[in-house]
Amino acid sequence: MFKKILIANRGEIASRIIRACKKLDVQSVAVYSEADKEAPFVKEADYARLLGGPRVNESYLNAAKIIEIAKEEGAEAIHPGYGFLSESEQFARLCKEEGIIFIGPPASVIEAMGIKTKARRIMEEAGVPVVPGISEAAVNVEAALNAAQEIGYPLMLKASAGGGGIGMQRVENAAELEKAFAGNQKRAESFFGNGEMFVEKLVENARHIEIQVLADSYGNAIYLGERECSIQRRNQKVVEEAPSPFVDEQLRREMGEAAIRAVKKLGYENAGTLEFLVDAEKNFYFLEMNTRLQVEHPVTEEVTGIDIVVEQIRIANGEKLSVTQEEVTITGHSIEVRIYAEDPVTFYPSPGQITRLELPEGPQIRHEIGIDGQTLVSPFYDPMLAKLIVSGADRKEAIDSLAQALREYKIEGIKTNIPLLRDIIDHEAFKNGDMNTSFIDRHMKKQRNG
Repeated sequence: MFKKILIANRGEIASRIIRACKKLDVQSVAVYSEADKEAPFVKEADYARLLGGPRVNESYLNAAKIIEIAKEEGAEAIHPGYGFLSESEQFARLCKEEGIIFIGPPASVIEAMGIKTKARRIMEEAGVPVVPGISEAAVNVEAALNAAQEIGYPLMLKASAGGGGIGMQRVENAAELEKAFAGNQKRAESFFGNGEMFVEKLVENARHIEIQVLADSYGNAIYLGERECSIQRRNQKVVEEAPSPFVDEQLRREMGEAAIRAVKKLGYENAGTLEFLVDAEKNFYFLEMNTRLQVEHPVTEEVTGIDIVVEQIRIANGEKLSVTQEEVTITGHSIEVRIYAEDPVTFYPSPGQITRLELPEGPQIRHEIGIDGQTLVSPFYDPMLAKLIVSGADRKEAIDSLAQALREYKIEGIKTNIPLLRDIIDHEAFKNGDMNTSFIDRHMKKQRNG
């Protein structure tokens, strides 16, 4: 086993990886920006090193500095967490060139899945259903308009190299597409360094359901059931749960087997997630693959009993998967809510000084948290502060426990989305499992506007 792992991330996910390192008796090295010098994860690690200034390009995106620190500290491996450099094929290659293990899939796989048009072609070859659309980038608005004419409206305009809802927009007709193309292309170029766009048919009233996979370097691959991730704002997830209240055994098996076909086709290693859109008739379509640890991995851990981060480290260390597909079982129900420093109505970030923090406690409650009662929430990073995960014997029990936990959760000094989360969990449509990716637009905005 590795003796020392550097964690190229911050906040709650850095703390989560540190915990897995302790479980394996591996020393951890945290790297931090000037804005994070007092953050909990810095204190929790065995070693901590300053990366640079508060901006991400000065710190968490500074690949050369991260590699330099890893070598100075004698870290044999780097865990990238999620976000930042976690899906950078250049960083994965740099690690390999410098003799450091990247805890994730090969760089070639990251690259293939990072370009949505290329990923579509690979999935088609693997026999995985894809949303009707184009498999080549639309280099200009004319190409997009021609493709849209064949596909039909409404459709989704997307950044080929995008993620997190950036560069993505629903369009209803040619005029909207023409108007949206340039702006989204510019955003894609700014955020991802790649302005290529593509269009695909909009799957109406779709659910967003994903399959967690694990694969080792010996050709073994398993899926750990599904996660329901339909409740989103700005195309970003807010509430996730496992298992999905919509997915039955047959659909779970079909989606899982499709995910494994993709993994085998790619020669995938480590943890990954295949995301699908699922329509009301239970037809599913490949959306994208995240070649990293997901924010919402805890709900899968809670219902399977498998520590995904520990498995990641073991796989990177050259070990075989610790479980077979036949040994994967799903027990009970788990729901995660993401707690953001943001206005619960406008979704605008709300940085500032936290003056009070009180967390709910209980045997079914799990916290993944990157703050304490004295944290100054920086405007330089994603506004997610923490994740609250609650489990139960069944979905109703999990919902009831989560509703109580959210009532007890106190963060003062800044605005948070906790009021919105309470409204979602209390809504009858959510309790009935009646949800899709437009849930917040359909129910919450109407409720808040009276």
